[in-house]
Formats: sequence, structure tokens, C-alpha cells
Amino acid sequence: MTTFTPREIVSELDRFIVGQNTAKRAVAIALRNRWRRQQIKGSLKEEVLPKNILMIGPTGVGKTEIARRLAKLADAPFIKVEATKFTEVGYVGRDVEQIIRDLLEVSINNNKESLKKEVKARAEVSAEKRVVEALVGSTASTKTKEKFKKMLR
Repeated sequence: MTTFTPREIVSELDRFIVGQNTAKRAVAIALRNRWRRQQIKGSLKEEVLPKNILMIGPTGVGKTEIARRLAKLADAPFIKVEATKFTEVGYVGRDVEQIIRDLLEVSINNNKESLKKEVKARAEVSAEKRVVEALVGSTASTKTKEKFKKMLR
């Protein structure tokens, strides 16, 4: 997320979402501003308030897809909850605690997948190094080891 400008975020959303240019621009700016606010240290952070967005519109115009793709870009958990029924006393329908549990579960699974990718990359490097050393020995020159690494790949 740190390297994406609002323009790049919109460009990424354009790959999957047709139309809704105003909405894509608004969420891209909001996402970038939230990231920028997190980078601020000290009391100045309290002065920079994030802007929330409420997307409204008929079914099928892309609200959920924009949110889903934006969450993926931000590496944030995402769940879809039908929230069309509200009353003065609160949410009607699915239990709010269950919604939070589902969101937490998605977040935990996202973190597990991220950690798996990190561990896999390190394991591949370590395994390659061990295989090369087993083939050429630990006393072989760096040049020889590099040649064998290329052959393995």
C-alpha cells in the first residue's frame, strides 16, 4: 500500500471494475489519506481526520467489488454483510458479534497466508543452498555455487 498513489490505486481498480470513476477516485484518495495519516507522529495526527465514505446505489453497480478490491490492495480483511435492515434499537439480522468474529477470522487467515508466503520463500532459498552445498561441497568457490544454482533453476 505504501507505494500506491491515488492514481495508481484507480488504475488497479480499473483492471477489474468498469465505470464508477468518481467512486474509484474517492476511495483511492481516502485510502491514501488514511495511510498518510498513519505515517504522522505525535499531536499532528489528531488534527488530520480521516474521511469516511458511504457508497449508495442500486444492486449491481460495483459497490461491493470496489470495497473488495480496495481491501485486497490495502491487505485488509473483507467480509460482505447484508446491512439493509436497521432499526432505532440496532442491527436486525445477523448477530453483530458473529460479523466481528467473521471479520477477525478473515484477518487471521490473511495473516497466515502472508506468513506462509514469507516462510516458503525463505525455505526455498535455504533448500537451494543446502542442495548446492551437497552437490559441490562447502569448500567450493562462490562462482561454482552460482553456476550450480543456475542449473537447478
